[in-house]
Amino acid sequence: MTDDRYDSEMTAPARVPRGHMPRNDTPIVPPDSVGGRALVAVVAIMTFLASLTTGAVLLVRASAGDWQSDVSREATIQVRPAAGRVLDDEVVKAVDLARSLAGISEVRALTRDESARLLEPWLGTGLALEDLPVPRVIVLKLAADQRADLAALRKALTERVPGASLDDHRGWVERMRAMAQTAVASGLAILALVLAATILSVTFATQGAMAANKPIIEVLHFIGAHDSFIARQFQRHFLALGLRGGAIGGGAAIVLFLIGSFASDWFLGSAAADQAAALFGGFSIGIAGYFVLIAQALLIAIVTAGASRHTVYRTLEAV
Repeated sequence: MTDDRYDSEMTAPARVPRGHMPRNDTPIVPPDSVGGRALVAVVAIMTFLASLTTGAVLLVRASAGDWQSDVSREATIQVRPAAGRVLDDEVVKAVDLARSLAGISEVRALTRDESARLLEPWLGTGLALEDLPVPRVIVLKLAADQRADLAALRKALTERVPGASLDDHRGWVERMRAMAQTAVASGLAILALVLAATILSVTFATQGAMAANKPIIEVLHFIGAHDSFIARQFQRHFLALGLRGGAIGGGAAIVLFLIGSFASDWFLGSAAADQAAALFGGFSIGIAGYFVLIAQALLIAIVTAGASRHTVYRTLEAV
């Protein structure tokens, strides 16, 4: 009797306290690998390029909006010399007609020298323009709170000031609007290409990770692990990689735009800064633009996780 009890005690498994039971927290996909680091680099590059494209679109769109606003609030009258008429008198008549029209807040006639300087980019400087039929230009500022009847002004100029013509810059506004729409469409096309390249990269990386861990996945699959469980492991892994890559690429783009904004303020007044300001405004995308870049980086991370999950499901269907 004693021997049987002794044998049973020797063969009984030792009880391990619940708090000290070993746990296996090793993930299916290694958290750090050469393929993972390469995918982080790819996502960072894609996010950086996408952020640059989005920032450039925001800058061009804002500048085009400012140009349209400025141009649409102005109109010009050109008074060309006519035989038998004194040009200065014709300018005075045109100015009086413009000032009598409601909706025009300011009328200013350019002097002869100012009108001649408008031709310097094409004719150069130091030329004697006294003998040339240089037209005089009258600049009209349109009121923001009242619409001016430019058609009536154009008709009055035709009847009372021969040789005068009114330009409301409608053609320039249409060109600027078309340019802004083209820039936005081009930016969206580039973003679509970047997202497509990111999805392809994640798809190949997921397939490589599943191929490297195929024995483990097959064992989990055959012992009853749900596809959703396996997919979640890959989704979390690639979401983490996407967040890292998005943070690196999006952060680098945000830093670049901040440096550009500070540089434009620092060199304000120089010729290069004036040219850049004419094209891109203040070279600042604003607080809303930075939020857009952050949201875009998060979107790329979500796309990375979603592409991984879709690839896992497709691969498990073939197991």
